[in-house]
Amino acid sequence: MANVIKLHKGLDINLKGRATEQKIQLKSNGKYALAPDDFEGVTPKVVVKEGDKVQAGDALFINKQYPEVKFASPVSGTVSAVVRGERRKVLCVKVDADAQQSFVDFGKKDVAKLDGKAVIEALLEAGLFGYLNQLPYAVSTNPSVMPKAIFVSALRDKPLAADFEYEVKGQEADFQTGITALSKIAKTYLGVGVGSALENVKDAEVTVFDGKCPAGNVGVQVNHLDPVNKGEVVWTIGDPTVVLFIGRLFNSGKVDLRRTVALCGSEVKNPAYVDMLVGEELATLLSNSYDASKNVRIINGNVLTGRPTTKEGFLGAHSSEITVIPEGNDADEVLGWILPRFNQFSVSRSYFSWLCGKKQYALDARIKGGERHMIMSGEYDKVLPMDIYGEYLIKAIITGDIDRQEALGIYEVSPEDFALAEFVDSSKLELQRIVREGLNVLRKENA
Repeated sequence: MANVIKLHKGLDINLKGRATEQKIQLKSNGKYALAPDDFEGVTPKVVVKEGDKVQAGDALFINKQYPEVKFASPVSGTVSAVVRGERRKVLCVKVDADAQQSFVDFGKKDVAKLDGKAVIEALLEAGLFGYLNQLPYAVSTNPSVMPKAIFVSALRDKPLAADFEYEVKGQEADFQTGITALSKIAKTYLGVGVGSALENVKDAEVTVFDGKCPAGNVGVQVNHLDPVNKGEVVWTIGDPTVVLFIGRLFNSGKVDLRRTVALCGSEVKNPAYVDMLVGEELATLLSNSYDASKNVRIINGNVLTGRPTTKEGFLGAHSSEITVIPEGNDADEVLGWILPRFNQFSVSRSYFSWLCGKKQYALDARIKGGERHMIMSGEYDKVLPMDIYGEYLIKAIITGDIDRQEALGIYEVSPEDFALAEFVDSSKLELQRIVREGLNVLRKENA
């Protein structure tokens, strides 16, 4: 019987456009790209050049700091471009896929007979190790520091989030293999939602998190199960599809970066699921999925934590949703501030929408207000189910007070933990950016 942890803080934002449990069949246009920015904290060194032939599983770039950490090509084909930005920063490595796919054969392995060292070596060889993150700093982890535990969250509860229970159907064996492999490295914790079919997974301590978003955040789960203290490291997987990647590697001997993505949002005509490979171009998926005459924002990932993209963009390494919502810059609200606003969502009672129960909202990308002085009002605490003082921590990061940041628990948090606080923040501060910059400064100081 799994443990149950009941969370009382949080906020569920009920948006229009949730994907229905049916799959669109998509014919790829054969264009793929892997972006180093999808792997936080990685300084890339490209190991291929334009015109090179690669197989699925061959390395496209490595982490300059830890050269043994490779990042595998999702497809076999020809490297078409290494795209660079300012100061020659690597933006992505593009690959044009072959009509007939070929894979590097890493050999099937029985994980029950492997030890932790062999599992890590297999993940490094196949270019999958970089998908594992760590706390502190919420960055892609390094293989030289062993964790005290590994945390996997299989609960997705952000607005319009893709349902992992739907994705994992028929792939339970791969998921179990992935969890067993991780358990060889360190004690593994698995966080699931109420009524999850994954409660019976073996080789992990399963905990049911019963509460509102962000109960599915791996950082929240770490905070409630085994908090991170200074000097300790835990590895985290907030994207449970990574466990499937690991399981497929050991069960088939091949790198298979296929994931089930939700095409969702209030502007999407028929929200549904689609199977895509990491790095696949979004053009074919988005070609007729929304009204192109409208001004929309396409988000690579979730509405709270994803990045803006375009039709010419590529599926992010950790993106389980492609979300399309109104941009909002053409909204014309006469007397907008004085109307009762039944169709606008607010956590305060300044709009009458609080009377509407579980109504679904079609929210746009507007901030609705300008950045202003930070109001110490306890807003963050209402949506942050962690044992930290969110407002004081943000102030310590802004002022650069490292000792105070450490005392207030910065080693336990990641930017996504503040996504909801950013949504409700009446000061309109970019909290996720502030937390990321604070973590980066701390990482350099402690290096």
